[in-house]
Amino acid sequence: MGTNLCETEVAPPRTLEKRLILGAVCLAALSMPLSFTGPALALPAIAGRLGGSPLALAWVTNAFMLAFGSCLLVAGTLADRYGRKRVFLFGTLGFALASILAALAPSLLALDLARALQGMAGAAALSAGAAALAQEFEGHARTRSFSLLGTTFGVGLAFGPVLAGALVEHSGWRAVFAIVTAVSAMASVLGAVCMRETRDPLAASVDWPGAAAFTCALALLTYAVLRVPDGGWTGGAVLGLVAASAVAATAFVLIELRSARPMLELALLRYPRFAGVQFLAAAPAYSYVVLLVLLPIRLIGIEGFDSVAAGRMMFALSAPMLVVPTIAAWLARTIAPGIVAGVGLLLCACGHVWLAQCAPGQSVGNLLMAMSLIGTGVGLPWGLMDALAVSVVPKERAGMAAGIFNTTRVAGEGIALAVVAALFAGLIESGLHGVSQQGASEAALEHAANRLSMGDVPAASAWIRGIGSRELIHVYGVAFHSLLDVLAAITVFSALLVFGFLGRGHAHEDPQRTKSRMPACN
Repeated sequence: MGTNLCETEVAPPRTLEKRLILGAVCLAALSMPLSFTGPALALPAIAGRLGGSPLALAWVTNAFMLAFGSCLLVAGTLADRYGRKRVFLFGTLGFALASILAALAPSLLALDLARALQGMAGAAALSAGAAALAQEFEGHARTRSFSLLGTTFGVGLAFGPVLAGALVEHSGWRAVFAIVTAVSAMASVLGAVCMRETRDPLAASVDWPGAAAFTCALALLTYAVLRVPDGGWTGGAVLGLVAASAVAATAFVLIELRSARPMLELALLRYPRFAGVQFLAAAPAYSYVVLLVLLPIRLIGIEGFDSVAAGRMMFALSAPMLVVPTIAAWLARTIAPGIVAGVGLLLCACGHVWLAQCAPGQSVGNLLMAMSLIGTGVGLPWGLMDALAVSVVPKERAGMAAGIFNTTRVAGEGIALAVVAALFAGLIESGLHGVSQQGASEAALEHAANRLSMGDVPAASAWIRGIGSRELIHVYGVAFHSLLDVLAAITVFSALLVFGFLGRGHAHEDPQRTKSRMPACN
């Protein structure tokens, strides 16, 4: 039998070795949601210890997301060129080191920088790990392995808030980063022992100009959205940053079109299923991920729960992720994965509408059930996305495919967090205009809205005299209701796109048939 030049020369490992490789990648993946949900829940404690404005505190989350999203394309290319195992080990070890630096951070700036390093290393670990799985598994076995990867994310999302709440309560917020260090170190050791080296023999040098242009475009856009609460959507600084981002994005497209071996093959976007996977990647950002940040702030700052209780309540949102991705993989054997994913997003939208009815101070029963419905809905696409991402391109390009998919997903999450934070602060400010009786200045209302959006009722009250805590919480509740209505509408629209692009086809495709439809790997 002839050997395809795009295939690795190494023989497939034994079944046990495959399982160990899957275990290493899942451990690395577990570090990501722990690094996302943990600091989000610890944010009030971090603010109390290190101080900082709402914008500076937002970067505790956004520095990680921005660096993660910006580096995924580069990481996927590096994995294809220099080897999946090498890049995976670099990523997991770097992630552990960055987590140690975060745990020891003496200031908010140092913490934000460490979070950015975490994001860069995490991008390397996840892209290389996903590409390695695509090399080891085929067909339904690939779907099952990526579903297990999705379930691992679910474990991190489910137990991350509970674990973080207990650590913050008993050991302080720095302990959250210590546990992440241990998990990432274990992934690195297991990967070093069991993972084999694979690469794309035809991979060219890294597209550094394209990487720089893409990173600039994403960073400028995210920073522009973060500036909206301070300067408004039409502020000079915001418009200037958006314009600069557009210039960088245009430069990126031109660079990729001229490159013989681009970091992002734009021709792939002509294929409906590939484009549909990108829409699916961005969908959970607005339907689920933003709630992982918003709800702990509400539960602690507005509802008055402590960190441990808030972490336990967040379990209702993320617990379905423990089992639903596996159910999704089973359903995809007989139902088109686009149908399964689209139905899940519609369930999420129903959960948003239900959650919107749960005003602050009411019984938590309805709140928890609405959160469970959202978690159940998002678990269906979550269990299928990663496998779909690498099934629509030839497997030797799996690093690039994983990089593009995860870039879309994480960049979407970072932008979604920034947009939703700005929108929420704007809705609160609009509500404060309606209840302010003493002609508070625009600056005072803006500062109060920003503080209230972070769940800091006393600080918001200090900016506007004559408005009590009860009124402020009511304003918060009305704004939260309106925000959830917007998220529900976006989620329904995302579901319609997924139905349109991915409503037909199987969970996996024949590699030779895929190659015949995609650009050649030369």
